[in-house]
Amino acid sequence: MSVNQQAHTGPPYGQPQPGYQGYQQPAYGGQSLPGVPQSQYGAYNGPMPGYQQPVPPQGSLRAPPTSGAPPPASGASHPSGHLAYSPFEHGDVQNGIPASAAPMQRPPASQPFLPGSAPTPVSQISTFQQYGPPPASVQQLRNHMAGMTIGSTAASAPPPAGLGYGVGPSSYPPTTGAPRPPAMPGPPLTGQTVAGPPSSQPNHVSSPPPPSSMAGLHPGTPMSGLHGPPPPTHPPQPGYQMQQNGSFGQMRGPQPNYGGAYPGAPNYGSPPGPPPPPKRLDPDSIPSPIQVIEDDRNNRGSEPFVTGVRGQVPPLVTTNFLVKDQGNASPRYIRCTSYNIPCTSDMAKQSQVPLAAVIKPLATLPPEETLPYLVDHGESGPVRCNRCKAYMCPFMQFIEGGRRFQCCFCSCVTEVPPHYFQHLDHTGKRVDFYDRPELSLGSYEFLATVDYCKNNKFPSPPAFIFMIDVSYNAVKSGLVRLICEELKSLLDYLPREGNMEESAIRVGFVTYNKVLHFYNVKSSLAQPQMMVVSDVADMFVPLLDGFLVNVNESRTVIASLLDQIPEMFADTRETETVFAPVIQAGLEALKAAECAGKLFIFHTSLPIAEAPGKLKNRDDRKLINTDKEKTLFQPQTSFYNNLAKDCVAQGCCVDLFLFPNQYLDVATLGVVPYQTGGSIYKYAYFQLETDQYRFLNDLRRDVQKEVGFDAVMRVRTSTGIRATDFFGAFYMSNTTDVEMAGLDCDKTITVEFKHDDKLSEDSGALLQCALLYTSCAGQRRLRIHNLSLNCCTQLADLYRNCETDTLINYLAKYAYRGVLNSPVKTVRDALINQCAQILACYRKNCASPSSAGQLILPECMKLLPVYLNCVLKSDVLQPGPEVTTDDRAYIRQLVTSMDVAETNVFFYPRLLPLTKADVDSDSLPAAIRNSEERLSKGDIYLLENGLNVFVWVGVSVQQGLIQNLFGVSSFSQISNALSTLPVLENPFSKKVRSIVDMIQGQRSRYMKLIIVKQEDKLEMLFKHFLVEDKSLSGGASYVDFLCHMHKEIRQLLS
Repeated sequence: MSVNQQAHTGPPYGQPQPGYQGYQQPAYGGQSLPGVPQSQYGAYNGPMPGYQQPVPPQGSLRAPPTSGAPPPASGASHPSGHLAYSPFEHGDVQNGIPASAAPMQRPPASQPFLPGSAPTPVSQISTFQQYGPPPASVQQLRNHMAGMTIGSTAASAPPPAGLGYGVGPSSYPPTTGAPRPPAMPGPPLTGQTVAGPPSSQPNHVSSPPPPSSMAGLHPGTPMSGLHGPPPPTHPPQPGYQMQQNGSFGQMRGPQPNYGGAYPGAPNYGSPPGPPPPPKRLDPDSIPSPIQVIEDDRNNRGSEPFVTGVRGQVPPLVTTNFLVKDQGNASPRYIRCTSYNIPCTSDMAKQSQVPLAAVIKPLATLPPEETLPYLVDHGESGPVRCNRCKAYMCPFMQFIEGGRRFQCCFCSCVTEVPPHYFQHLDHTGKRVDFYDRPELSLGSYEFLATVDYCKNNKFPSPPAFIFMIDVSYNAVKSGLVRLICEELKSLLDYLPREGNMEESAIRVGFVTYNKVLHFYNVKSSLAQPQMMVVSDVADMFVPLLDGFLVNVNESRTVIASLLDQIPEMFADTRETETVFAPVIQAGLEALKAAECAGKLFIFHTSLPIAEAPGKLKNRDDRKLINTDKEKTLFQPQTSFYNNLAKDCVAQGCCVDLFLFPNQYLDVATLGVVPYQTGGSIYKYAYFQLETDQYRFLNDLRRDVQKEVGFDAVMRVRTSTGIRATDFFGAFYMSNTTDVEMAGLDCDKTITVEFKHDDKLSEDSGALLQCALLYTSCAGQRRLRIHNLSLNCCTQLADLYRNCETDTLINYLAKYAYRGVLNSPVKTVRDALINQCAQILACYRKNCASPSSAGQLILPECMKLLPVYLNCVLKSDVLQPGPEVTTDDRAYIRQLVTSMDVAETNVFFYPRLLPLTKADVDSDSLPAAIRNSEERLSKGDIYLLENGLNVFVWVGVSVQQGLIQNLFGVSSFSQISNALSTLPVLENPFSKKVRSIVDMIQGQRSRYMKLIIVKQEDKLEMLFKHFLVEDKSLSGGASYVDFLCHMHKEIRQLLS
């Protein structure tokens, strides 16, 4: 089965259905309607009289209201591609599509969602933030929206004038109890184009369709005026329309049963009906993330993803699938924005699709998958190309009977070392092909020789140093005691190599306020000794022996120290802290011990005490939306950049846990963690009872997770492209090597590629990511990931093999770096412009000719607008009034090293109806779209975005459910202060807690649980994450942004 093919069970669309006649549409395309005074066009979100009801597409019709019909679950009332404008109220919608015994059809490559008329030019909106107030010409905007249609047509021969929406991917059975449409007499027809209604309308306007009689029209006759503009001059071409998977499908003819498009078009004898009431662009008819995710799960979740084929697009990150490595790296390690890249730089520039890879070199694999094999070539080390130094991999070509090999990256021929020689079989493959991971697998490790080590000597095992702020705030909040208690047990869980009895990592302890306290915890001591360094301007480590120790040997001394620290500082009055000297102290300790390592720093306030790296409070919200806003993201001094450079040179990685009660300048304090490959965790207004569980979970995972030290990563490419730009938490001292003092299993490095020559379709393109690092046992290793991509000369092939989630990951990181140097508005506009260019290029070069009123999206990019809008509305690019400067700096740094799954849920959160969960099964309830209109006040929902989990409780939830979940008898008694759900012995409580635990387990950070009661003050925060709606900070709704994108694309095309 082809990668892009989607199975479909549903009726063939376009069969006439008695009882659902086409609506007549007497006026279109921006012309004023007879009998409607101009003054009736209300404000942007008001009702718009005078526009016609759209035609309901046949085959995805909603059933008439039945008493007590459920609201649509998970946006499933119709598959993402199918149109349905409900003539009924929102609450009365039935799910599913009518069942049919018709034969299955394959979906076309791309499908118009709501074809329509050619609107008049729209007055330019100065910036897309101004969606609220009506623009200069509301009439023009109305017309634009009326004509807007969404869809995606296959790159192929031009079809006839009425090309429409083909069979869309779907996986929903009809809702039980939904009335089915009557039998369908009449000739079967293959497709249709439906006119898009105006946007921003209340969802409850409805009316019965006016009668229309267009009997007698021969199927397949082009109807003049179906789209608004005159029909194309070329005749409909006989033959086949190319399908998305390369197979062929029937040609789509224009449809009978639809009225003429504008006055002057022949009406074929139907009397003009009265204009029905206005209608907004139906959110159900525009591409749904939930539907796309669901379809991918159903189509690609059951089979393993085998990596043996070049340029295969993997399943989506939201799909659960197994990977079988057969020569290309697993998508858990590398994901690309496109798996088929243009052969020339001109083609790449024309499409504007960035060519990038999101690489997660130490990604955690599920237990069913095999970890990369470790290959030991002894003293000679890994076999490499003489010229470009690429490592042996499955794409190297052995020649001359196996005595030499030709490099797949630079074509240089290299002698095979005698110890590595092996004969070739009749196909030219080495006979030991399957015995050697580096010849048969996409990912593997080499044991590095001494040549790969610093100063040509093997490294010592790394060290962990815990550095605890003991100023007044930290002690008073109970934080110091909490950390010390936790460390007593946590030190038994330091990371270790697979089969080792105990961890090789040594530990050390420092406390600090305005001065630093070092502790000697040597195993021979009866009690720990404290040494104070008060000269913070010239930092040094006062002891060598006894500072870094083995946990098991010094267990009693360490336990004694951790008991004493909270008591020693219990009565402190010291409120000021230092920060840079703390990092310097850790760095000096690692230098003295000649090892790499990690500093765990627990810090509470802005470091204002006299010391190097002292900071001042420079928080200024007045800078937002000015040219100086970028200074809020930049460090206030270059001191920390220089310190980070020294840390990277030593392999000193910094993880920072922040507990601020006010501004503490994350943009500056985060520089060292960020550039050393470390992490930042932030717990604002930390309170022991509500936040300790989250903090302790984060700390445990941070200490225990797999991490490589003193890491250097290089990405090599085959001739024709090269790595030009890098995003992530690292330091670069040259243009090719990504250096990280530490790299853990959650961090990604995003690499952008540019052409430096032509590529060929035959040979494709290759990437090799090589990571040199020290393991937690002190072993020097090389981890290699290889990936082969296809190359194309046709733009359609590029657009057919893109990965929107990875594209959004790259665009977000690109934008979040942009705010350091440019005004936020410039960054936002550039993002919108780039995406408009990507989609306009597709429209111009790949889509079949159709009216300008149609928005046509490539099948695998149909979610680009909705996801891009989420990035534009994010706190970094468009902050609401409650978002602090520190929050924005924190999010900016966090997103920069996120993987694709994390950015996916961060920008488009997951929303689950808990009341729909089946308490007897292990599965999650079907997700629904992120919009307030999808919520019912009689239900409970869970929303997660990777940082927070919200449980939203509607005002009309049944008392029994409230009792079962919260253990209280009424809605008013539910407490907002809960940080975990109460453990109650009933099936609903168990099910909801298991869902929360399952979701927590999928994320790299422990998410904060927030209970939100409908109509409560916290609901404003919750609504901020309903990203398909308009945001309080001025961000557009999905519907409005889609209209805006359509306008931008049309401007580019005209």
